[in-house]
Amino acid sequence: MIAWQDFLGSKPGVCGGEICATGTRIPVTVILDNLAEGSTREEILRSYPSLRAEHLDAALAYAAELAHEESLVPLRAK
Repeated sequence: MIAWQDFLGSKPGVCGGEICATGTRIPVTVILDNLAEGSTREEILRSYPSLRAEHLDAALAYAAELAHEESLVPLRAK
């Protein structure tokens, strides 16, 4: 799995400190929202020319790491 820290980061003065793709002002949430809505990698890269494929991979790796943290988003019992 890609080391997401190499391609995502946050700075207090950029996008309110949100985690963004490095070298851009594109929050990781925007990348993940686009993927969740069914946009293809190619569509996202066309829509955001400053993104690289590694940013998309890093966003998914970041989301996967968060999913392993059960305490962050407790699942509802069915």
